[in-house]
Amino acid sequence: FLNPFQPIGFQLIDAENLTAKTVVEGGFEWLLSWEDDNIPPLNALVKFNEYIIRNDTPIIGGLYFTKSVPPEPLLYRGLGEGYFADWKLGEKVWVSGLPFGFTLISGKIIKALWDESPEYVANGIVTRRVFDNATEGYYDPETGGWMSTSGTSDLAFCNRIMTQDIFKKAGWPEYQKKAYPFLVDTTIFVKHVDRATGTMYPIALPKAFLEGKITWREALRILTA
Repeated sequence: FLNPFQPIGFQLIDAENLTAKTVVEGGFEWLLSWEDDNIPPLNALVKFNEYIIRNDTPIIGGLYFTKSVPPEPLLYRGLGEGYFADWKLGEKVWVSGLPFGFTLISGKIIKALWDESPEYVANGIVTRRVFDNATEGYYDPETGGWMSTSGTSDLAFCNRIMTQDIFKKAGWPEYQKKAYPFLVDTTIFVKHVDRATGTMYPIALPKAFLEGKITWREALRILTA
C-alpha cells in the first residue's frame, strides 16, 4: 500500500516534520522522500522495492548532483570535508551524509527519532521536531568564544542518527558501529532540474565516467581542464 503525502504551503522543516507525523501515525514501514526537482531513472522504484524486500539497509539514497557547472555529487564523508569523490558510477557508496532528494528511509528510524523529539505546533498542527535546520550555538574552549553552526536538515538528520544511537534504538545496531552507515546507490542516477529553465543537471559528463571506467575525481579533472 502506497500513501502519497504532499505538505504544500509549509516551510521545509515543518513539511518534513508533518511527513514524519504521517509515517508514525500511519504505521508506515518505509518513507520515500522524493523532492519535486528530482527526476529518477525509470527503474528507480523497482530498485528501491528490492531494498524494501531485502530489508537489510535502513537508509538508501539515489545519486544526484548540484545544479552547477561543474556539478558536485551530493554524498559526503565527514563534516566539513566537502563531497566524497573517490567512487565510480554504478558502485554502492557508503557515506556519513546524504540528501533527501530521492531517499528511502525505514519507518523504524523515523519512529525512533519521533519518540525522542520535542513537540511543537506547525500552522496549528501538533507535530514533533524529527527534522531540524541544524542551527546551534556552543562554547569553544580553544578560542574562548561562542560559536554557531548551521546547515541543511538532511545532513543534520544524518548526524543526529549517528550521534544519538538512533540506529540501535530503531533495531539496526550493526549500523551504529559504522563510520559511513548511509548507502548511496549510484545506479539510481537522478537528474536535478532547474525549475525556472528546465535545465537538467549534470549537463554533460565524460563518457568514461558514464561507462563506470573512471572515478568522479578523475571525471572532474576532465571537466575543468
